[in-house]
Amino acid sequence: MLLLLPTETYRAPDFLEAARVLGADVVVGSNRSFAIAPAMQERPVLVDFEVPEAGAEAIAAYAEQAPLDAVVATDDQGVLVATLAAERLGLPQNPVGAAEATRDKAALRRALEAGAIPQPRYRQAGAGADVAALAEEVGCPVVVKPVPLSASRGVIRANDAESAVLAAKRARSICEEADAGSGAPLLIESYVPGKEVAVEGMLRGGDLEILAPFDKPDPLEGPYCEETMYVTPSRLADATQGAIKEVTDRAIATIGLTEGPVHAELRVDDGDVWMLEIAARPIGGLCSRSLRFGFGATLEKLILRHALRLPLRERGREWAASGVMMIPITAPGVLRRVGGQGGARRPRDRRARYHDRPGASGQAAPGGRPFISGSCSRRAKTPRGSRAPCPPLTVYSR
Repeated sequence: MLLLLPTETYRAPDFLEAARVLGADVVVGSNRSFAIAPAMQERPVLVDFEVPEAGAEAIAAYAEQAPLDAVVATDDQGVLVATLAAERLGLPQNPVGAAEATRDKAALRRALEAGAIPQPRYRQAGAGADVAALAEEVGCPVVVKPVPLSASRGVIRANDAESAVLAAKRARSICEEADAGSGAPLLIESYVPGKEVAVEGMLRGGDLEILAPFDKPDPLEGPYCEETMYVTPSRLADATQGAIKEVTDRAIATIGLTEGPVHAELRVDDGDVWMLEIAARPIGGLCSRSLRFGFGATLEKLILRHALRLPLRERGREWAASGVMMIPITAPGVLRRVGGQGGARRPRDRRARYHDRPGASGQAAPGGRPFISGSCSRRAKTPRGSRAPCPPLTVYSR
């Protein structure tokens, strides 16, 4: 199989370990020479994620010499490349249009609107748009979202039209810093109150199986939408969870997704369910490490078994509740060292990990990702127990 691993991914060790457990031969496709390449039997395939057609052609050319049984994207960047490559190779995959919709916030909104899926009201703002007028049309408060960015970069809540103009200006500045262009389109969306939840699922032949429903206990009310905590299983009422599944099923059918992992984000308010985002890839970062299935199977193992068309025997989530907290950063800086890991790893059911190495730089939301990419996760008998706070990790920076 070929694993599409962007050089900035956190997922490489987990997917490579899952492939090893399955006994699968792996070649890596990446946008640059990959750090783990010397340890692998095959040279990595250079793939251009920015030009998906070219990336797919590179994979197809490789497959002429070494046939592939699966092409798997671990992150958003590789979804469209993997879909196009699988189409060329005659492998099971999502329709290209469906994959494209999940990679474009505006296209996703249009697709969901066409299917009458409950979602925020929205308007798209081009370079010269009257943002204040669009915010008034949608109804304040609004959420400003850059279409080309991901991981909540540039996402800002504004409580009135004047604030929306300022938020749009800042979002465009963030787009320019990210090389997406200062004229990149923005979405002006109505703010949906209520509890935010997530769904981790697997599609097989268009049928969705929910692997893990997540609650997000911390209120995500802005002004920035920085992710913090995920807890599973959900503590919401069965009827509410049924409504979440129903809206997710309808959204998937409307978009046209049929195969592979799905990660959806929704809001629940007074019994109503609203679709915020849906992606044809697994949960991001290191969060999947909070999940175990069957006899200790990882999410990555399930994804690879599905891609290789092997039976999925270990789909039931473990009995324990689990939670994961992303480590928030409140100020820009350069990572020097991290302290307190020992305390954060006690008791034995708690784990603390961070990904970035000393010297990594970053900034707080909404402008960029945290420079310490990591998490603190815990297993417990109940969802409430899995929310018990981790002792603080100390980040030393300048």
